[in-house]
Amino acid sequence: MNEEKVIKLKTDRRIFEEIYFNGNQASLLLSPTTKGKTTTTLIIGAILLAALILKNRLGEENLGILYFLSFLFLLCVIFLSVSVNNVVRWKKGVEQYLKSVEASKSYEIRFNNESFEINMDDQKESSLWKDFETADINDDYVSLEGKYNYMFPKKSMSTDDYIMLTAAIRKNFKE
Repeated sequence: MNEEKVIKLKTDRRIFEEIYFNGNQASLLLSPTTKGKTTTTLIIGAILLAALILKNRLGEENLGILYFLSFLFLLCVIFLSVSVNNVVRWKKGVEQYLKSVEASKSYEIRFNNESFEINMDDQKESSLWKDFETADINDDYVSLEGKYNYMFPKKSMSTDDYIMLTAAIRKNFKE
């Protein structure tokens, strides 16, 4: 039996923001992507600052340490700036998506045993279940990654719809 099921999602932006921006994900310096690089940059910066303060005690023969620390600090700053740029681009994409969710009149998921389709107003994205590479089901949301990436908050649908969606993912998802 290949019956199509339809789940209508609530288009309340706050529901989606809770999922996308939880746990400092939108923070430029403290997001999971940048936190380690920020910490490393601060530590190397503090060591460089201490070395600069103690420069007179190091002597002429140990000035190479300052050059090395300066180089290390510069590398850390470059890697941190690249990570911050990635967070900014991700945040812009999420903001654009949230605006489209908020502006949409209808947002629904349609699926059967072979395919999975998202309809937002008159825009459609279709995938086959086999096109998804990973799936994550937890108490707050369901995410699917593959040809297209999706994250659906549990609060955006009824409990019965959430159970039906998670059952379909478990049944159709191939690991």
